[in-house]
Order: sequence, then C-alpha cells, then structure tokens
Amino acid sequence: MIEKASTVCSRDCPDACRVVVSVEAGRAIRLQGDPDDPVTRGFLCERTSRFLERQYASDRFLHPCLRRGGRLAPVSWDEALDFAADKLRSVRAESGGAAIFHYRSGGSLGLQKLVADAVFEAFGPVTIKSGNVCDGAGEAAQRIDFGHYDSHDLLDCMSSKVIVLWGKNVHVSGPHLLPVLNEARRRGAMLVAIDVIPTRLQRLADLFVQVRPGGDFFLAMALANRLFAMGAVDPQAPEYCDHFEDYRTLVSSRSAGEWAALADVSEQQLQVLADAYGRRRPGSIFIGWGLARRRFGAASVRAIDALAAITGNLGIKGGGVSFYFARRSAFDTSSVRGEDVAPRTIREACFGPDVIAAKDPPIRAIWITAGNPVSMLPESRTVEKALRQAELTVVVDTHPTDTTDCADLVLPTLTFLEDQDLFGAYGNHHLRASTPVLAAPEGPRHEVQILCDLAQRLGCADPLPKTREEWQSRWMGRLEKASITVERMQKEAVKNPFASEVLFPERVFPTPSGRMQLLHQAIPAPESEEEYPFTLLSTSTPKAQSSQQAQHRRQGLAEIRVHPGAVPTLADGSRVFLESRIGRLEVVLRHDPTLRTDLVVIEKGGMMRDGRCCNELVGAVESDQGGAAAYYDARVRIVL
Repeated sequence: MIEKASTVCSRDCPDACRVVVSVEAGRAIRLQGDPDDPVTRGFLCERTSRFLERQYASDRFLHPCLRRGGRLAPVSWDEALDFAADKLRSVRAESGGAAIFHYRSGGSLGLQKLVADAVFEAFGPVTIKSGNVCDGAGEAAQRIDFGHYDSHDLLDCMSSKVIVLWGKNVHVSGPHLLPVLNEARRRGAMLVAIDVIPTRLQRLADLFVQVRPGGDFFLAMALANRLFAMGAVDPQAPEYCDHFEDYRTLVSSRSAGEWAALADVSEQQLQVLADAYGRRRPGSIFIGWGLARRRFGAASVRAIDALAAITGNLGIKGGGVSFYFARRSAFDTSSVRGEDVAPRTIREACFGPDVIAAKDPPIRAIWITAGNPVSMLPESRTVEKALRQAELTVVVDTHPTDTTDCADLVLPTLTFLEDQDLFGAYGNHHLRASTPVLAAPEGPRHEVQILCDLAQRLGCADPLPKTREEWQSRWMGRLEKASITVERMQKEAVKNPFASEVLFPERVFPTPSGRMQLLHQAIPAPESEEEYPFTLLSTSTPKAQSSQQAQHRRQGLAEIRVHPGAVPTLADGSRVFLESRIGRLEVVLRHDPTLRTDLVVIEKGGMMRDGRCCNELVGAVESDQGGAAAYYDARVRIVL
C-alpha cells in the first residue's frame, strides 16, 4: 500500500519547497511538489525530484568512521564521540578555544544547524567563520544602503509594470519564481533580463541585455546617467537619499556611452533599457546572487540599489530591489552570539590560507557542519591542506565528499527525508517545518542528538536544551507569541508575520540618518589580461545542489563551454587543460556560439575526487564588503 506524507526540502535553495513523498513498505518511491503550498505549487526542481537516487545511494555513511592507518573505518558512536570529546578538551586545555575552528555552511538550511554554534560557543567560545561566500556582498551592500536586507513580498511584483532580473537565472536557481513572473507578464509587466550569458530566461524576457563579466556596476552607472538625462528621476529623491549630489557627480563623471562601453553594451540597447525602467513605473528589480561574487560585488549591488532609489521605486507596491529574503528573521536566534564572543574569525572566502596562517594559537581542531569546503571554497587544494594539517578534523555529513576524504572522523547524519527542523526561505517569506517521512537507517543520527551527546562529554550540556523539541521551542519564542506553532508549520506554509509586504513604505530607512545611502565612489575600470584572457564562470546546474549530486557521481572529465571564435584552432571535443595562476584542470572543450569570446563556462560543484573541481583554479579573494568570495573574477587560459 502506498502512503503519502509531506516534509520540507532543506537543501541550499531559495524556495524551501514542501515535498509530498510516496512511501511503500517503508521505502520512498516518488517525490512530488505539494500542490497546496503557495510557492511549491505542485512541482519540484530536477535536483529534488531525483533525490531518491542520493537517498538510497550505496556510498552513504551508515556508521561513524574513524581514520586508522590512512583509512576510514567504522566505529561505535560511543567510541567516535569519546574520541572527539577527548581531543577537543585536550586542545582547549593546551591552547584555548581559539585553537578550535567550528565551520558551518549552508548544505542544509534547517535552523537546527545552529545548535552546533550554540554548543561550541558554550564549550569555548571557539574560532568561527566571518563573511558569507555566497551572498555576503549583497547583504552587506543592502545593509549599507537601506539599513536592512530583505525583499518585498514575492507576489508584490504583480503590481510591477517592469521587472528587471539582473543576473538571475531563475530556471536553475529559483524555479518557483517562474509562475509568478509568467502571471505578472500576463498582467502587463515587461520582463527585462540582464546577464553575462544567455539563459532560458532570454526566451521569456521582452528584453535581454548581455553584459561584460564584471560590467554590472558600469551598466548601472550608464543607466543612471541616461535616467538623469531623460528626467526620469524622482524629484523627491534628494529628500530621502543621502549623498544625492555626490552620486550624481559620480554618474556624470563619464558619459552614458562611456559607461556603457565599459559594460560592453551598445548605446542603442542602453536606451531601450532606460526607456523600459525609466518610463514604466512601478518597477521591481531581482538581483541574482552570483552577481555579487566578485571583488567589487557589493559596489555592483549598491549601484543597482541606487537605480531604484533615484527613480522613486522604493517604498511603493511593485517596486523595490530584492536580493535576499531574511529567512531567519522570524526566529529567536539571540542565544547564539557569534562574532560578538568568538575569540577569532577565519574569513570563509580565505579558509585555506587563513587556517594555515593562524598563529598564537594555530588551528588544531576543525569541526565541519553542513558543508563541503574543499569542493566549494576557493583554493580547494589549500583548503585540503589546511584540513589535513589539523590534528583533528571532524565532518558531519551523509555521503562522501572531498571534505570527508580529509576527515579524521566522519559522523553520519540524516537526510531531509528523515529530518525534523524549522525553515525560513531566502526566496520567499513563508515559514515551514519538516517532519520525518522515512525512518532513518540504523546508524545515522539527527545532528541535534549528536551535538547534545557531544556537549555532555564536553561538560557544557547543563545550560543547553537537551532535545530537538526543546531547541525548537527556543527558536520559536517570537512566533509562539504571534500564535504560530511548529505543528501548524508542519502542516502548511505560514507567512512570516514580521515581514513587510512592501519595504520602507514611508521612505524611512533603519540607517543612522533614516535616509537611503547612495554610493558615491567608482570602482576601477576593467583591465584585460593577455596571459589569462578568459574569465571563468562556474554556473549552477539543474542536476546538482552545489556539490550534492542528485544522480550518481559524474564520470569523466569536466566540460567547459567556449565561443568557437575564441579558440579557432581547437575542435569541439578537444581534451585541453584549463589553467589559472594557482591550478590546472584537464577538461573537455565544447563550442558554444552564444557565449562571449572572453568567457569560459563550467559547471559548479564538481569534486576533486572526480577530477572536476573548478575551485582549484579560483584564488582566495574576498569581495569589497560582506566577505563573499570573488569566484567570478578568476582568470584562466586554455592550453594543450
């Protein structure tokens, strides 16, 4: 007999879909989107719809594994946790909490992952990461500009007359925005897409603008220049924007054509874009997260924020600039104090170099939660070296990765189908709670149980909650006062009661002055590099959630896509080497005439264990604000 139950997808995605699971004889046989969820709307992305291949993969960790003689060997939970606790206590006694580094990433977005932060804070506090490689630059930019980072309600764009999707590949990185965009378009909204590479969105959009890699800041300046010239600037903007005249001086420091040339956009296309955004009001902008993963990522987001400000598209229905939804804002996470009490931080974008360089004390033990930093962070080989030189590296995960390959101890945990957790989303304002729809196999444990058992051994358990339910109650404090319960969130998506439908409706901003902060400094003009002529762009794929493959491990060399005119002597299918200043990767070359001639495109998320990790080529460089990684500034060349 087939039974159906629902839960929530916890993987790193903006949508946090509610999933209907068909179960027969205790085994899941099908995953579908919940038709009653206001965002999921009955469909799932390819990655989650095929998750059962990962759920039942033969390489899943089913027992704690301790490295002995160079190999990971199964051990009991008592032996594993005793080993970890003894070593952590020894390191703290000899070198202090700063010698222990707890690294938590976003491989699972459940709120219960914060239990690890709380336990290590109570035990130490210990070294933690600073910055956020994925979205840190954009969040920091909007904190500076608006005093707060969040977005208009997802459906507010139904009131928009023009919707600009700037660097946002929604078919891959937010497919549940597509029905909303289609409906807005049926209601008369014009869709504008701006990107470095053509995507499927090009076919949906009324206007597509292809910009030079790193050219977004310059395109925003060109557009602002043209908006001033058209008289499309809100006359009240100086009243709610600080630095208005300085910003106008910056915009006027080059002509619209000169700015556009730096973005490699024609003046004709610029005028069409200016007419679309300047003449149609209200207008909303959705900024893609990849746009901020550059050295000047924050400046680029701030330049786009400024467009909404000067045109009067702030504080009105159908306006705004959406980069990120503040997914944890409804929950009470005040008991985790983070950098306020940490003795030291390691820059996430510079994980490998910073860990290796750490002194007084050195990093001696590393605990990794919800992450695969070797594959997913810049300078993968340096991250690998950092993990291997530590006296203790513990990784909590479900399946083997480049990072578990470096671990001294691997602790197996649950998949999202076996999990119980709380969720906000970074692509909508709905809150959800998961429930187990499958019994976990014997061996893997919920991470809260792992951490509570560890805390008992470390001697820091007394002030902390002891069960998943007690931890949930801690996080739910604000919501329970608003009469929202875990039980309700387990049954349905609940709108965050603290989120605004429209941000800054009175055009009063939570900045020190109460006004929007316009940027007023330029960034350096782009420079060409003859030795490394291509910019490397590692893009998300429908088939993998970062390094979590939905299907079986990819075999063979990674493929790169290049315009045929950029490599006229190389045939499609050639085996070549992709080189940067720090690494070399053998790949298969594929021709793609839709690309710019200065780009190399490769799939994100490949692992070194498969010879497919493009982050071996990416240098450890932080963005200008927020600690994002400058992934998309990596320069490469193609050699035989």
